[in-house]
Amino acid sequence: QVQLVESGGGLVQPGGSLRLSCAASGATLDYWAIGWFRQAPGKEREGISCLSSGNSSIYYAASVEGRFTISVDHAKNTVYLQMNSLKPEDAGVYYCAVRVAPRFRKCVREEYDYWGQGTQVTVSS
Repeated sequence: QVQLVESGGGLVQPGGSLRLSCAASGATLDYWAIGWFRQAPGKEREGISCLSSGNSSIYYAASVEGRFTISVDHAKNTVYLQMNSLKPEDAGVYYCAVRVAPRFRKCVREEYDYWGQGTQVTVSS
């Protein structure tokens, strides 16, 4: 059974940084596509960043490109999302997810098979 556990969320001031982590167990991330998604109150869960295995393709939502970076530490079987220059509109529950396939086609919720429980990010002064 694949389990994903996110951590690293919290309260940060606008302009600050956070690094989210997602530790995977039950399967190796080497061969699967991974993604980070965000759900703000009253909104749909949206894809923030997705990464195919071997870094063969990568996606960032326009709203975060240049500020967020997705990465994988294969030795630790952990996915990261480095978030810089945070804005109030970046707030929400962040979820990591894996797709049981090496590549993603679209960075959308329907493409992904396993999900973490989410970690809350609040950006406020």
